[in-house]
Amino acid sequence: MTRAALVLAALLLAAPSAVAQVSGGTPVALVTAETENQLIAVELPQGKVLRRVTVAADPQNVVADQRTAVVVSPGSGAVTLLDARTLRVRKVLRGFGAPHLAALTPDGEWAFVTDDPRGQLDVVSLTQLRIVKRLYVGAGAHHLSLSPDGQRLWIALGERARQISIVDVSRPSRPRLLRRFHLGFVAHDLAFSPSGSRVWVTSAQDSSVRVLSSTTGRRLFSVSAGPPPQHVVFGSWSQPRAYVTSGYASRITMVDSRRGRVLRIASAPYGSFNVTLIGGNVVTTSLLRGSVTDLDSELRLRRTVRIAPAARGVAGVVW
Repeated sequence: MTRAALVLAALLLAAPSAVAQVSGGTPVALVTAETENQLIAVELPQGKVLRRVTVAADPQNVVADQRTAVVVSPGSGAVTLLDARTLRVRKVLRGFGAPHLAALTPDGEWAFVTDDPRGQLDVVSLTQLRIVKRLYVGAGAHHLSLSPDGQRLWIALGERARQISIVDVSRPSRPRLLRRFHLGFVAHDLAFSPSGSRVWVTSAQDSSVRVLSSTTGRRLFSVSAGPPPQHVVFGSWSQPRAYVTSGYASRITMVDSRRGRVLRIASAPYGSFNVTLIGGNVVTTSLLRGSVTDLDSELRLRRTVRIAPAARGVAGVVW
């Protein structure tokens, strides 16, 4: 199989926008319960809790593909690596300051982790189960997004970021900081579109999500999505939609991702910030209500189930 074919196959399993495609299995949401120090597996759409696994204390965020789940725990300065199907803990990596967010490469070989207080990007080999490189990218390195081709990382410098760092990760073990640029507004999260030509940047101070050119950084259009902070996930190539959460507005907005036109707005439990797509399931977790909400691709409610006092990060796999 050619390298291009391998990358395409990997993208079908775990795109940078945290989308898991269902192909002959059961969609499962992996949810971090930080007050319980657990990663919880929830079957969709039934809402049944399949498994609870203890991970390093203060688990806040999780990313996963069909091989590996990566749980990031800022409070304990640790990253837990698990088998994505069994949730068996493979390794707990320590020695971070306060790791916060992670992204997986399309081939599943590498994880990139931001470390806020050190301003670092840490590169983890998922085959060697160790940190292989640390790169200073700017104080407050926080949310990050990897381009669909696995070549570039955009990193927001802070939860209330005024700058973005762009890193060349075409050779994952040897990342290079290309440049930093000022946004002209205060950002929270960011996400590459499936085409890689645009980056959606959510706000930390107003209702607008700005859509920027990934090559020039120029603003293309904005979308009103409710009080900040917002988070974004994308549909498939054949379904050009973006789903944007506003936890403080108790809502999720479906947007035509090509033109920025709002298509539908649905209710979600208060505090539903994080969001992912798992096949045809739009899944959002409520940090403030401890719930997991499953909607279909048209934002029709399937089920809400409370699983813990707080449910923060969410990623999708197929079992």
